[in-house]
Amino acid sequence: MQQKFSWASQVKLLLDESIPRQLNRFFPENYEVYTVQQMGWTGSKNGELFELARIHCFSALITLDRGFEFQPNIKLLPLPVAA
Repeated sequence: MQQKFSWASQVKLLLDESIPRQLNRFFPENYEVYTVQQMGWTGSKNGELFELARIHCFSALITLDRGFEFQPNIKLLPLPVAA
């Protein structure tokens, strides 16, 4: 029997320091949700954080930080940012 593929089972999210840690319980159970603090990346600058998230195969970064839309070359970021 062939296993059915689901994109939802492949979602791995990174919550920035600006996001309350308790938010992770509101995502579907099949999402992998980590915080910057859990990953040991507290204090990382945006560019470094994007690179770490890319290396660790995160699907997206969720943040409340302002100004992401003004980042140079935002369309070239290695993963989607929900700000």
